[in-house]
This record gives sequence, structure tokens and C-alpha cells, in this order.
Amino acid sequence: MENVLTAFGLTLFAGMATGLGSLIAFFAARTNYRFLALATGFSAGVMLYISFVQLFPGAGEILVEHYGDTMGQWLNVGGFFGGIFLIGAIDMLIPSAENPHERPSESERDALRDDSYGGKAGGAAAPFRSPAKLLRTGVFTALAVTIHNFPEGLATFVAALHDPGTGLAIALAVALHNIPEGISVAVPIYYATGNRGRALVYSFASGLAEPVGAAVAYVLLRLFLAEGQPLPEQFMAFTFSTVAGIMVYISLDELIPASHSYGEGHDSIVGLIAGMAVMAISLLMM
Repeated sequence: MENVLTAFGLTLFAGMATGLGSLIAFFAARTNYRFLALATGFSAGVMLYISFVQLFPGAGEILVEHYGDTMGQWLNVGGFFGGIFLIGAIDMLIPSAENPHERPSESERDALRDDSYGGKAGGAAAPFRSPAKLLRTGVFTALAVTIHNFPEGLATFVAALHDPGTGLAIALAVALHNIPEGISVAVPIYYATGNRGRALVYSFASGLAEPVGAAVAYVLLRLFLAEGQPLPEQFMAFTFSTVAGIMVYISLDELIPASHSYGEGHDSIVGLIAGMAVMAISLLMM
């Protein structure tokens, strides 16, 4: 298997963006929600374009070549909707209050910028919730982000292992969409404890699920493949159709609604089109 180090590096980069979100929340003079709107819209554009233009049709061609027209198309569609079902099932198992897809409330975001909460435990727990409930929210959000990040890390690693260019595009899209998730993990933990360091640790730790997913994928591939043996084309094709389904679900369920929520005017559509355009130009150049 070639490109192992590159694949691990891209997956680690995508995961660490979760911690970047918490750094932005704590140390920026003011959280730039317009940037988040453009970033999440951009990420959705990248994911949707690469899913429908490259991954899904490319996977279909390979599966048809190996299994014939009827079976190949059915396998491609099955992988696509299987990916949607997988990430949708994960979403359904997570309570809405701890789901990282939910945007922090105005009072939560305002309290983070209020120096009167100045880092004292108890004081950081804003008046709208008790410290215990906020800590529970933060911990469960970190767990939810970890669960979400695991299949994303696995998919990014396998894609980069097969094609570093495709892996880079997926890693960039995943990294951008992890930034708001890092904010959603760090903010309630900071309110509950008044401890920025603890909030940062939880945020970064939840992002580590991405390289853990990559490690699991690597171990499984080593178990089933001889040393130096390339990945079977049909396996990669089915994986790509599944990844396409996962990314379409994330884009439609999380990124586009979040982009509308964070932004103003046409910020969301500008980010979306920019993401598609960058992805299109990248594919043409490659």
C-alpha cells in the first residue's frame, strides 16, 4: 500500500481542525460568524461536487466493469444510500441537545465574550444553565463529535490511500466542517468549569477520532491484504460510493443549514459555489 503516511497526515489534519474551532472561539477578539458561514458553505460545495461529479459516477463505472451493468449499478446505489443510512443512524442516536449539528444559542456565544465570567468555575457557568448541565452538554457533545469523526477519518484515509488528490479534497472539506464542531464542544465545557485548557483538551481529543478511524482502516487492510498488494478496485469503488453518501448527508443535514444560520444575505450560497468552483478547477488541473 502506497501513500500511507500521506493518508495519515491528511486524516490528522482534518481531525485537528476540531481543536482549531475551540481556539477561534476562545482567542479571537470576536467570533467571526460570517467566516463560519462561508467556510461551512464552502465545505458543503466541495463535498457535494466531489460526491456527485467524481466519487459516485467513478465508482459506478468500476463496479459495472467488474460485476456487469445491473449488479454494478445496484451496488453503487446501495453503497451510496448505505453511507447515508450509516451517518443518519449515528445522528438519530445522539440527543439533539448534544448534537454538534446544532448551533450554539445567542446567550451561549455572548457569554463566551463576556469578561465578567473571567475564568472562575461557577462564574463561567452563565445564568441560563447550571454548571453540571453545561458540563454534561459539553462532554456528550465531545462524544457525539468523536462518533461522527470516526467514519469520516476512515473514509478520508482510504480515499487518500487510493488517490492523494481526492484525499486532500475530502480532508479539506472535513476540516472546514470540523471548525464549528470544535466550538460546540469547547463552549459549554468552558462555561461549566471556567477552564479554557480543559475545554481545549476535550475539543482536540474529539478530533483524534479521525486518525483513530484511519488506524483502524489501516489495520483492517493489512489483515486482508498481503504486503505490497494494491487495494482491489471494486473495494475502493464501493467505499467511494459509501463516502459519497456520507458526505451528501453531512452537507444537506449539517453544513448548509449551519451556513444559513451563521451567515447573512447570500453568504451561504457564495461559499457553496466557491467550494464547487475550487473543486472543479482542482479536478481539471489534476
